[in-house]
Amino acid sequence: MMKKTAGIHHITAIVGHPQENVDFYAGVLGLRMIKQTVNFDDPEVYHLYFGDEGGKPGTIITFFPWANAQQGKIGDGQVGVTTYVVPAGALSFWEQRLVEFNIDFEKYRRFGEDYLAFDDVHGLQLELVAREAGEKNAYEFAGITSDVAIKGFGGATLFTHAPLETAKVLESTMGLEKIGEENGLWRFQSSADIGNIIDLNMSSVGAGLQGVGTVHHIAWRAQDEADHLAWRQQVMDKGQRPTPVKDRNYFKALYFREAGGILFEIASDTPGFAHDESYETMGEKLMLPEQLEAHRNQVVSNLIPFEVRALK
Repeated sequence: MMKKTAGIHHITAIVGHPQENVDFYAGVLGLRMIKQTVNFDDPEVYHLYFGDEGGKPGTIITFFPWANAQQGKIGDGQVGVTTYVVPAGALSFWEQRLVEFNIDFEKYRRFGEDYLAFDDVHGLQLELVAREAGEKNAYEFAGITSDVAIKGFGGATLFTHAPLETAKVLESTMGLEKIGEENGLWRFQSSADIGNIIDLNMSSVGAGLQGVGTVHHIAWRAQDEADHLAWRQQVMDKGQRPTPVKDRNYFKALYFREAGGILFEIASDTPGFAHDESYETMGEKLMLPEQLEAHRNQVVSNLIPFEVRALK
């Protein structure tokens, strides 16, 4: 039987100054910083994780912040828009909050749903949609209560230079189901209650350029490490060329670039983010993998300090 992913595990993007990044996602959007570590492949750069109270799969956005790095261009071969889901009835709160922070936004309907669309401080394209599905986020910060807080991902819009091939991978490799078409978008759905809707743009928007303000990759869920290995086999059986399994400390990871140019990751739900620090203190201090711990002073000296703070 073909395996089917439950949905999005996390989305990882490239951004600019880390304090600006933290101020936006914690101070404006009210997400919890659940882990601060470094890019294991480039430890001179942070790897910052934000999510719901527990950092559950389907809620996690992660960042590589490079201050003064080159601005990217959103385009084909990327996640073009990252969608967050909030509780039903919460969009009016978020509209007012964006006004309070002088953040420009647009309102529109897609597939029968209302959206608020805006950019983050470094140019990532975001949107909010309200849905009943998904449990409320218990984390409350910066004046955002659980009744209106972001639950996690609603999904994402993918930009691709080979839309039919990308659609085939979504269906035949990842196991999503096509559920609709509207205004040049194909909509796909997975089984999870959040992080489960993918809109695929069937027209080219022009080539993307990786840099600040662009998504680096989108990660899909595997249940555990055994399931993750089975996913690697399925990906190979479907004609993709996955990397070897990589240990990211908080999940196992493998990567492949589908024909439309988008970098896909498959990440295990286990072991999660609280195994090397307590659930209550997740994200409060810099955590390093074992191979870098002996070089902590050197690593820290290359990083820009920041603080998580309420802005109002």
